[in-house]
Amino acid sequence: MTLFRGTLLDTPADPFTGGALRVDVDGGLLVRDGEIVARSAYDDLRRAHPDEDVVDLRGGLVLPGFVDTHVHFPQVRVIGGLGMPLLDWLDRCALPEEARMQDPAYAAAVAPEFVRGLASAGTTSALVFGAHYAPAVDLLFEEASAQGLRITSGLVVSDRRLRDDLLTTPARAHAESLALADRWHGVGRNRYAVIPRFALSCSEELLAACGAVLAEVPGAMFTSHVNENEREIAEVARLCGTHYTGSYDRHGLCGPHSVLAHDVHPTDPELELMAERGTTVAHCPTSNATLGSGLFPLARHVAHGVRVALGSDVGAGTGFSLLKEGLQAYFAQQLLGPDGYPLGPAHLLHLATAAGAQALGLGEVGDLSVGKRFDAVWLRPADGTPLAVGLAHAADGEDALARAFALGTPADVGGVWVDGALVGETAAVRAVAGG
Repeated sequence: MTLFRGTLLDTPADPFTGGALRVDVDGGLLVRDGEIVARSAYDDLRRAHPDEDVVDLRGGLVLPGFVDTHVHFPQVRVIGGLGMPLLDWLDRCALPEEARMQDPAYAAAVAPEFVRGLASAGTTSALVFGAHYAPAVDLLFEEASAQGLRITSGLVVSDRRLRDDLLTTPARAHAESLALADRWHGVGRNRYAVIPRFALSCSEELLAACGAVLAEVPGAMFTSHVNENEREIAEVARLCGTHYTGSYDRHGLCGPHSVLAHDVHPTDPELELMAERGTTVAHCPTSNATLGSGLFPLARHVAHGVRVALGSDVGAGTGFSLLKEGLQAYFAQQLLGPDGYPLGPAHLLHLATAAGAQALGLGEVGDLSVGKRFDAVWLRPADGTPLAVGLAHAADGEDALARAFALGTPADVGGVWVDGALVGETAAVRAVAGG
């Protein structure tokens, strides 16, 4: 067993429904075979287990591993395409890059960049938009397995309105998706997701094929985009004859296994439908700002009982950091004034951790309670950095967490663990391991 010592912060009780931030300033976690088997004050645990190895993570914050509920594997090399709305950005930046993934050698080079990007930002679990090509999806799962992350992903499918080399057919999408699920679903920490790119690029026949795959793969997830851009929404309504959410729901794709990204411009009937189905919305605030899509109506989602978690998006966003996404989510709600939701540090941590775990059906992670797997991120900024100064002068745990979201970057990640195993290694964690 291993005893981890540090300032522990998590949200086992949802702050959106009255829960509070849990803080143990000098806390201890006893971990056996990747599972948290005891949590209390460090001194108490040390007296009870005097012979266990100690990993001393003081001097920073120990948080649950971040859970990213919307991130695009093929887009890591096109981050930074500014000055365009969604559909223009897709045509000029994202889709040409995604077409390059048909070359296995190219995809093999991108996969480690992507997985390392997640881990270096403290993300331990992610719902990943895969590629339009099955061999590239295999490469993603292989790299995620090698690094040890919890990845849910799958083949991205479209059969209209995109460039020809990104299109498939319903029969081919069904066959390739089932073959990928057979190779990867439930293997290690991997799970399969059914991923029509968005209703704009998917015929009714293709969405029906997606519904069939979802029904045929027990435990699979569904994810796609919804209500991101007003021009896109109008075109979906014209093509599908229903609101955006309804285009998925009529094929059995909306449920507690479903995550829809963005939802910047929902109608009330759509919010009611999502709440009824138990569908989660992946809020991607930096992407929404970069593409000028709009300010996310979080208060309306909360009022309707729609679950919300965070996504980095990556290509149209500004990187993998859910600390940055949390901060941008806060900014967006502030800019909405009386229509915004008053977010505090506990809300931001919950959106980045436990809410995402719930959305992905990962009940074994999301907080640092006894019985959970030890998926954790240690924020340990270098001495003299803005975050180090901020943490040194924080009034309490909640204030420290606020400063982490305001000032934290991937450079401040001192260590990441999945199932109790260290993912990669940093100078900070080398200095304390076994100390």
